[in-house]
Amino acid sequence: MDVNLFDFDLPEELIAQTPLLDREASRLMVLHKDSGNVEHKQFPDVLDYLQEGDCLVLNETKVMPARLFGVKEDTGAQIEVLLLQQEEQDVWETLVKPAKRVKEGTIILFGDGRLKAECVGSSDQGGRKLKFQYDGIFYEILDQLGEMPLPPYIKEKLEDKDRYQTVFAKEIGSAAAPTAGLHFTKELLAKVQEKGVKLAFITLHVGLGTFRPVSVESIEEHDMHSEYYYMSDETAKLLNETKSNGGRIITVGTTSTRTVETIATANNGKFEGSSGWTSIFIFPGYKFMGIDGMITNFHLPKSTLIMLISALAGREPVLSAYKEAVDQKYRFFSFGDAMLIL
Repeated sequence: MDVNLFDFDLPEELIAQTPLLDREASRLMVLHKDSGNVEHKQFPDVLDYLQEGDCLVLNETKVMPARLFGVKEDTGAQIEVLLLQQEEQDVWETLVKPAKRVKEGTIILFGDGRLKAECVGSSDQGGRKLKFQYDGIFYEILDQLGEMPLPPYIKEKLEDKDRYQTVFAKEIGSAAAPTAGLHFTKELLAKVQEKGVKLAFITLHVGLGTFRPVSVESIEEHDMHSEYYYMSDETAKLLNETKSNGGRIITVGTTSTRTVETIATANNGKFEGSSGWTSIFIFPGYKFMGIDGMITNFHLPKSTLIMLISALAGREPVLSAYKEAVDQKYRFFSFGDAMLIL
């Protein structure tokens, strides 16, 4: 399948650069996957489409302030480091800029030496393995010295770190936010539960591979990135009960979708508590075994994410809905508006 089938025209001014002050203030496009019909709503109207007995699946991963700015110990040259994932105690896979200045044995200092890193090897696509040295608790130091790793299409500085976290973020480890969840407030989630809708929590630590463009012409040849996931026995039980009672499983975001589908496909449509690494790639032709609908943001042209929602709702209905979103000047990408697919 040609990657260009998932292209569309997007004016740059529709790429949201900053989050709205009120999380619930985003617009909501409702796409009915059977008919292709579209409705234009506000995000709190999502309540009207959720039914008693449904289960809403939320990714409780927490974004690390994973962007660090330091200097080489020997020359003072400035180095930018982006933490991707922890490989072992104090050793991290990272991206560094400029990479050519960081060779094995290079020492980088952050925060006047409060945090120190030694390059102990290289990884794929120009990455570097860094071993960190520090006194105290690593994540506390990171919180003081690091910045949020915003996607490359966001040029504005984020004034409030918490606006790139969901209100239910709990398990630290992501290099990017599960952005569909940014629209929820604690008050709105309470109203969801008041309707008799259950909340189920999973973890998938989002890697920067989520922003990596598909660089091959045929999407079947794309090498999908791998991300760590976890589903508790409690969540698995809740999802199985929802299915057996005739309720719908509605995921919040592509990350929740990939986790639910990874586990459902491994267990013939059932759920079991489990953890591991998933590189599931969902594109048209995929048979969904776990979810019935999803809440998501508006995605990049030719991205794996627009391919995923096209698998759920059909490529032509999705592209038609996206054209309408452009015409109606919806806000796109991480800080943008939302879509509900049912």
